[in-house]
Amino acid sequence: MSARRSRFRPCIDLHAGLVKQIVGGTLSSSADTTLKTNFVASHGAAYYAELYKTHNLEGGHVIMLGSNDANVRAAREALDAWRGGLQVGGGINEGNALEWLEAGASKVIVTSYLFPDAHFNIERLQRLSGLVGQDRLVVDVSCRKRGPGKWVVAMDKWQRLTDMEVSRESLALLAEYCSEFLIHAADVEGLCQGIDDELVSFLGTCLPVGVRCTYAGGARSVDDLELVERLSGGRVDLTFGSALDIFGGSLVKFEELVERERTIGEEQAV
Repeated sequence: MSARRSRFRPCIDLHAGLVKQIVGGTLSSSADTTLKTNFVASHGAAYYAELYKTHNLEGGHVIMLGSNDANVRAAREALDAWRGGLQVGGGINEGNALEWLEAGASKVIVTSYLFPDAHFNIERLQRLSGLVGQDRLVVDVSCRKRGPGKWVVAMDKWQRLTDMEVSRESLALLAEYCSEFLIHAADVEGLCQGIDDELVSFLGTCLPVGVRCTYAGGARSVDDLELVERLSGGRVDLTFGSALDIFGGSLVKFEELVERERTIGEEQAV
């Protein structure tokens, strides 16, 4: 059996209906006066979905940063462009989850709905998992660091801390109801100053068996994929954002990531 490999997972981050790359720590639920934007795409969400489809880059996600009609329209355009090829998150709840799956999402990603008033509610998780199926649910445990070896799940555009620490126990509990985790390291998201090595190592050690995890935040080199693979034992996948040339960056070439994925696919097919 082939050794586990960390894979490149593409993303489409939507803000006000546009594909953007944003410094995670500057997002706010109020006015956008504090928002720091690294990139605003001239192409729509569907362009990126079609690009990922062309290269068969599975496991990617569309994230709506803010609940508004423009984001919903853009997300639907992306899903239409690659039905069954992308996960979707941002404002997901029991009332709309099935609608998003019917719209073409491979899985739905949930965070804030599980934390009413910032308190974890397992009943909501159980109901949502029962509604869409464990295999089609991703739990977003994006977090902020609060001391050595301590990360706390953050919600509301990563500005509000919940009562859940990212721990072996909490991941095991959540994994009973989902098939995958998504985790943005909000403190380094969009800075292109390197990944949170400690968090990636922790995830590699503490992830429940059989559950994949996509990490986002700080990636700045193709070599970061090898670093994540080494630190996590291949159990954590990696998303690139602001460093990537298709998002206006100069540090990482999209074609290099595509080539790496193609090589891994060929190796695992043998």
